[in-house]
Amino acid sequence: MAEIQIVRRNFETFEVTVTGEKTTSHTVILKPEYYQKLTGGAVPLERLIEKSFEFLLERESNTAILSRFELPLIGHYFPEYEKTIVERL
Repeated sequence: MAEIQIVRRNFETFEVTVTGEKTTSHTVILKPEYYQKLTGGAVPLERLIEKSFEFLLERESNTAILSRFELPLIGHYFPEYEKTIVERL
């Protein structure tokens, strides 16, 4: 399984490095409203990002993940994202 490293740049911006067969870097934007919607503030921001990347890596390679995106975009590609991520947190 790939290794996921997360560095918080500010409240909304995270740099995610995924080390697998190839290493990729991703900038993820997480707005406070969306964070509250999914977690109710009950888990660290980084945990939501990590679980979201685990979700993505179950469905595609790290090289297929966009290099920059807002977290809600995952649900546009994978409609089951929000339900699944809430269950995993």
